[in-house]
Amino acid sequence: MSRIGKQPIVIPAGVTVAVNGSEVQVKGKLGELKRTFRQGITINVEDGKIVVGRIDDTRMLKGCHGLSRTLIMNMIDGVQTGYKKALNIEGTGFKAILAGKKLSLSLGFASPKDYLIPEGIKITVDAPGLNVIIEGISKELVGESAARIRAYYPAEPYKGKGIKYLGEKIRRKQGKTVA
Repeated sequence: MSRIGKQPIVIPAGVTVAVNGSEVQVKGKLGELKRTFRQGITINVEDGKIVVGRIDDTRMLKGCHGLSRTLIMNMIDGVQTGYKKALNIEGTGFKAILAGKKLSLSLGFASPKDYLIPEGIKITVDAPGLNVIIEGISKELVGESAARIRAYYPAEPYKGKGIKYLGEKIRRKQGKTVA
């Protein structure tokens, strides 16, 4: 039995969970999320708790048992409190500009890199354009958006220029020395 999968999930006040076969719908004050899980994973709501199980002990279902429980927990946390990731842009002339549903990043290339903001994500940029904050109710979508923006110019180890997560430590290298 999965150590994570067998733990029941307590449904907090203000959150409603509806299970229809292998589809779970979670509604809260910030919005609603819906996800379909693998056949063979059983999801039951009883006494204000969600219990996730599996019908047999095949290798695939064993692997999906704890994952399914964690995904449901993330859905509940998302509609209740939401998720946030912050990126820091460092470098001379590097900045971010928000224009409607598009984030334009000036990163020292010949033309700016544009990121189309997906539905369900809210991006804010501070005044000098050096911090980008990504917010949403889906942990998956917030993390993916942050990773895609960071991938345009990851922080490099020599001067530290580029995009990094707020609080991320970049291991610096010495560089060349002249004899």
